[in-house]
Amino acid sequence: MPDGSASHPDQDDVRPARPPWWRPGRRLAWPAGFAVAAAVLFFAYLRLSNTYPENSDEANLGLQAWDMLHGNLLLHGWMLSDVSFFTTELPQYMLLELVGGLNNGTFHLAAAMTYTLALLLVAVLARGRADGRQGLAQVLIAGGIMLAPQLGVGVFILLLTVGHFGTSVPLLVTLLVLDRDQPHWYVPVLAGLLLAWASIADTLVLPVGVAPLAVVALARAAGALIAHRGWRPIGYQLSLVAAAGAAAGIWAGSGPIIRALGGFAVARVPFHVIAWSGLAAHTRTAGLSMLALFGASFQGTHGEPAVAFAVLHLAGVAVAALGLIVTIGRFFRRSLAEQVMAVAIVASLVLYLGSNFSSGILNGREIAVVLPFSAILAARTIGPWLTRPAALPASPRSSWFRRSMASLLLFVLAGYAAGLGYQLTQPTVPAAMAPLASWLSDHHLTRGLSGYWQSSSVTVDSRGKVTLRAITNHFSGVVPYQWESKASWYDWRTQYANFVVLQNQPGYFSNWTPTHEITDVFGRPAATYHTGPYTIMVWDRNILVTLHQWEQAAS
Repeated sequence: MPDGSASHPDQDDVRPARPPWWRPGRRLAWPAGFAVAAAVLFFAYLRLSNTYPENSDEANLGLQAWDMLHGNLLLHGWMLSDVSFFTTELPQYMLLELVGGLNNGTFHLAAAMTYTLALLLVAVLARGRADGRQGLAQVLIAGGIMLAPQLGVGVFILLLTVGHFGTSVPLLVTLLVLDRDQPHWYVPVLAGLLLAWASIADTLVLPVGVAPLAVVALARAAGALIAHRGWRPIGYQLSLVAAAGAAAGIWAGSGPIIRALGGFAVARVPFHVIAWSGLAAHTRTAGLSMLALFGASFQGTHGEPAVAFAVLHLAGVAVAALGLIVTIGRFFRRSLAEQVMAVAIVASLVLYLGSNFSSGILNGREIAVVLPFSAILAARTIGPWLTRPAALPASPRSSWFRRSMASLLLFVLAGYAAGLGYQLTQPTVPAAMAPLASWLSDHHLTRGLSGYWQSSSVTVDSRGKVTLRAITNHFSGVVPYQWESKASWYDWRTQYANFVVLQNQPGYFSNWTPTHEITDVFGRPAATYHTGPYTIMVWDRNILVTLHQWEQAAS
């Protein structure tokens, strides 16, 4: 009988089994998927941004970036708005203008870049360390909530407005740093630097980034102390508190240092807590602002498709609310990043509701970070429940309910994708002030004054062929508008202006007709022209001299 060992191959000839050809590619599936999504979404949001006209807010940012590109890095002589954007949007605009020059296309490119980047960061944070079906479900939930900004007010608040949505990008990067299994010494350092960088550009980072991190880290340190977990976890949490404090300190010192170096100044916007009698009205405005953020606003919505998509987006509001409620209910069982986001959402909503910021639906930009943070929390709370492994004990009714909810969410996601496709078929809007810029250029009127919403928009739309500088009402006259402006624009010794543009078209960005104030300051014009909704009053002298004299007398 032959030896039984002869029926087996020699041990030296044994080779490890090769994995199937497709398994190594799985490592590249997520990065490749994100890369493809980034390209598709960027062009979609670029097209969507072009359905809403730019205005002088974006134009002034473009002029600031252009000035920085030409050597004025600290923006000497500039009075900025209450948000400087100095370390966020302005570098982005500089890069775009370095490639394509100063034009209104820069603003739409920047809007598409910012929203695409924010959505991808949200998807990464929503996925966390989940893989397979659960990871995909969490990415789809978060991405779906943000997928289709609503035409009109939604596009304005989330894409094109120079507001606070861009601030969510550095905040999301900070959360990625914080969202780690194991604490490392460099996490507080990076978090502090990122928060400081963002807060220099936007002070909103203090209540929605710096303060939430400090509060959560203190609470976690207290919990570790009570549970006797040792000094290492306590020390780590206290280092996060120190990082938040350092970021606040850097923010506080940055302004005086920039001004001492001859740089820009930042305007102060009145802030006050509302009276109790105004709470109902502000609650309504806050609710409408939230609906606009999530694409579910019905104000100004026309046509059956637009109304249907707004109704469908109510599901996103419900899912986001559920995610926040679950996170708060299980607060001490959630991760550090999730806790920070929950506190930031609550702080943002309370600050908005209780202050004069909630004075109009367009001010929904003040709470723009609520959208990405809510999307992440919804994905991280609902995704694991939807994809619970079948091996875990569950009643047939519970399994049926989960499958039904998953099917419903897939239907809603398909509806969001269809909504985005519908929105992309809408016509693009031409540059807001291009007709006025062309008319002025054709009539050799190249240096003048106007209201804020006509000024820098015309300057950029004409690519500098026509420059308008903003003035504003002041008692019975007009003065230079100290908002997103440069002092040298109004220097009568080096600059020239001989006409004023008025606009009588109704609308927040349009109407400006201080006729009596203008004639009281500059006298009767030598000629007056009308084109469309515009009135152009022309003098035969440099009216900046008169403006300077009246300003001196008024002060």
